[in-house]
Amino acid sequence: MAMLCGFNAVEARWSMASLTSALPSVPVLPATSVRFSVANSSKLTSVRKSLLLEGSFNGLCPVNPLLSLGFSDSTTFERNFTIIDNGSRIFAMRHGRKVPKLNRPPDQRRALLRGLTTQLLKHGRIKTTRARASAVRKYADKMITLAKDGSLHKRRQALGFIYEKQIVHALFAEVQERYGDRNGGYTRIIRTLPRRGDNAPMAYIELV
Repeated sequence: MAMLCGFNAVEARWSMASLTSALPSVPVLPATSVRFSVANSSKLTSVRKSLLLEGSFNGLCPVNPLLSLGFSDSTTFERNFTIIDNGSRIFAMRHGRKVPKLNRPPDQRRALLRGLTTQLLKHGRIKTTRARASAVRKYADKMITLAKDGSLHKRRQALGFIYEKQIVHALFAEVQERYGDRNGGYTRIIRTLPRRGDNAPMAYIELV
């Protein structure tokens, strides 16, 4: 290896060309031998640790270019990406999903719809938000459709959904004379003033 071949005795400084020729030629190591995960960093050998922390050179290009930029704690390439959180959120469009979530998990949402359907069939008219009224309309119409069939299987299906058994038996007894000639549209939604406090849109849902 040439010693001090790049040193100019006249100007007493190094030149880039002479420095490049003076450096030894080291073969390029593969990327897999340099990168290591943070969890397994304690299992690395002292040779690989010194290689990453001190840096090995092939010409003037470091094997780990992140160390040459001043990032001494950058042991993996993924850690150098900065996550920028500006408060925005990205949501995918819910194509083909017509079930309203009503800001509740599935079990609480089903219990809410069962309770609203029970109260609607019991009192004939209830006041709730427009979103809940639109969601409960489908289940109320389904219970009336089951009652129009009148079979034991349909009655057991209604008993499994409606909380009060007396309402189910009364519905199956009175539905034929009330909705016998109607093929749907058993409920109507009437919009009303917003709710005081949170200004939520409200509506009445009632049986026709």
